[in-house]
Formats: sequence, C-alpha cells, structure tokens
Amino acid sequence: MVLASGFVVFVAIDLRGGRVVRLRQGDFDRETAFSDDPIATARGFVEAGVRWLHVVDLDGARSGTPAHTDTVRGIVDAAGSTANVEVAGGMRTVDAVDTTLASGAARVVVGTAAIRDPAFAAELIARWGAASVSVAVDVRGGRAQGDGWVARAADDDPATLIGRLADVGVTTFEVTAIDRDGTLAGPDLALYRTLVDAGRGEIVASGGISTLADLAAVRDAGCAGAIVGRAIYEGRLSVADAVTFGQARPDPASARDQWPEP
Repeated sequence: MVLASGFVVFVAIDLRGGRVVRLRQGDFDRETAFSDDPIATARGFVEAGVRWLHVVDLDGARSGTPAHTDTVRGIVDAAGSTANVEVAGGMRTVDAVDTTLASGAARVVVGTAAIRDPAFAAELIARWGAASVSVAVDVRGGRAQGDGWVARAADDDPATLIGRLADVGVTTFEVTAIDRDGTLAGPDLALYRTLVDAGRGEIVASGGISTLADLAAVRDAGCAGAIVGRAIYEGRLSVADAVTFGQARPDPASARDQWPEP
C-alpha cells in the first residue's frame, strides 16, 4: 500500500521497554503506559479500520539504534495488506533503514541523522524512493530538536531545515510541536501554517491533537495528515471517528489549496 491522496490520519504506537506508552512534552520521565502488548494493540487498530500506523521506537530514538525490531516486524505482520506501517526511532544508518523497510514497513521516518546530514536522506531516497522516506522535524519553542528531543539541531530554524532537506529530495515532513505533544491542548496551527506556506513539502502534524475539530483545523491549515495518540488511548477521540474523518473529503470551500509537488 502507499499513502493515498487527501488527508491521512495516522494512529501512533510508541514503544518503550516493550510496552505501548505516551510521553508528555517529550519527557521520558513523564510516561504513561497503555498496553503491554503492542502487537495486539496494532491488530485492534487495524481491525477497527486504521490504515496507517505510526510506530515510534522511543528506546531507539534515545540510543540511536533500533531496540524493538522484532516487535515492529510483528506489527507489520499484524497490519498485513490491510494497513501501512511507518517506523521512527533509531533510523540513523542505512542498515537500520534497510532492515526496517525489508521487514515490510511502508515508510521510515528519519530524524537526527537526516537533520545532521541531508546527504543521508538523499542516499535513502535514492535507494528506496521518496515515498518510503519521511523526515521528522521536532520543534520545541520554535526551534528544531534532535537526539531524541534533547538537543537543538545544528540548523534549528524549522523552515530553513525543511528547505535544506527538500533540496535533496525529501517530500514529506512529520512535524511534532513538542510543547503540545501529549498535552491534548490542541495543535500549534501557527507553526503548521508557516511551514505549509513555505511550500517545500507535505506537512504531517503531530502534538496536542485531541478532537475532530483539531483534525479539521490542521487539515484546513494545509497539512497532508495528522498523527494522533493519547487522545485515542484515553478515549477522547474514537478510532471510528478518526477513521471516518480520514476517509471524508474536505469541503473545497473550507480547505486551503494544496501546494504543488516539490
């Protein structure tokens, strides 16, 4: 399967210590565990109609090396041909990316390594194609972060960073507003509008999204999709509603024009 045109709702499965967890504002000391069985969690989402799973290896993000390879493979198997799986966390070498995509994941999300060296992203795109590689741009206080959200990126203006990566062929950017992540406080629409208006690639929003109104707001801001997590796990946003929203076509009169392909 490939990413369909239109707005896409991704459901997050964040892995730490073998469990499904959510962090608050990227703080590893502010963790809430929701399940001890990530594969069963993934299977439940797929059976409920979810078509994209956003799997984050939090241990891998901190260490720089994937720590949940077997679990990711199990999630991919659970998704089968029904849903797509994208994987983030620890994707800092060609071997790590190759292993993940060869396991059947539809896409990898690279962060620190691509931010430090756009040539790394270019190499991955040459090997696998732009549709298989997304870049995570994690933003705290208006500045891009790397290394598992604990350090500023070398080029820490998000728009400039995205432009530099777009120049080497990256077409999709998954932008997390860390200050909003896990808070259910609503998305950072000003951030997303700024990045969408720059016109350098598709923007997927993450952080603070908790209602259908939030999904509509980021869609109408021009984002190509949104990642939801805690809101679903805590029952504030039902999986059925998220799936239905992702399948619905927005009213052309309320949605912003899509930018041209970069």
